[in-house]
Amino acid sequence: MRTLYLKEAEVEQLVTLPEVIEALERAFRDQASRRAWTNPRNRLHLPGVTLHMMAGAIPGYFGYKAYTVSASKAQFYFFLYSAESAELLALMEADTLGQKRTGAATGLATRILSSPGATDATLFGAGWQAETQLLAMDAVRQLKRVWIVNKRTERRQSFIEKMTPRVKAELVAASSAEEAVRKSQIVTTITSSREPVFKGEWLQAGVHVNAAGGNMLLRREIDDEAVMRSDRLVVDSIEQSKIESGEFVGVIQTGRRHWEDFVELRDVVAGLKPGRTSPSEITLFKSLGVALEDVAIGKLVYERAAERGIGTSLVL
Repeated sequence: MRTLYLKEAEVEQLVTLPEVIEALERAFRDQASRRAWTNPRNRLHLPGVTLHMMAGAIPGYFGYKAYTVSASKAQFYFFLYSAESAELLALMEADTLGQKRTGAATGLATRILSSPGATDATLFGAGWQAETQLLAMDAVRQLKRVWIVNKRTERRQSFIEKMTPRVKAELVAASSAEEAVRKSQIVTTITSSREPVFKGEWLQAGVHVNAAGGNMLLRREIDDEAVMRSDRLVVDSIEQSKIESGEFVGVIQTGRRHWEDFVELRDVVAGLKPGRTSPSEITLFKSLGVALEDVAIGKLVYERAAERGIGTSLVL
């Protein structure tokens, strides 16, 4: 059996973010029609290291991502299988793959939930993951300005200088997080914060929020006020949110919100549940990252690599 091995640099060159957004939309539509599936992330905690695993399937393919995180480093790998033969088609280094699909999920949610006329956005975070969050927002909306919020001035400026040539919008260093949020129709967070990075009272009517940084109960990028003020609460997986969404713990435990208040992205994408229904609604998308997304981009990367003769063929 021959398996295609793809390195990070090869994954990076094979697909664009708009292509991944479209691939995710197809995958979520398939999930809504019971043609695709995703399992919640599993974690094995050991002294000094944690193994994370997540599996999913789309028409024609299934696969899983396995990654380890320790104090010194993180390593990501994705395994893609044929649903017809069950053969291992590809093994990919998956850090870039994860970055692209996380950004694409934000892009998809922003396209279907934010105001079509949105011109201003705020981005909390200026790290590597923030790059695709910015590119995704810029790809699906005609933004004029994006306010960049980060506590480290040098990092924020470096991010602005790096990303300015890659987007249509003007990137502005936010001197005040409150002022930036109040001026924005889209607010995206991509941090590892354990405390809310902005106050829900700052949100204006009609804003869309993407909370994409946390996937553990101890992380919490938005406060209870933001959750309570949201007219539409969308998650990529309710099952996974129950064990990973720190933002919802307080409102659920106190009975101010119930899981019946939430809808899954697949149902909004497929038109089975409403997304934005009025210009004044506040919409919220909590992105945890689900395995379905990894398989969708993995399929795209594999087929493109096979077509172009990219990668190393392994005999297993």
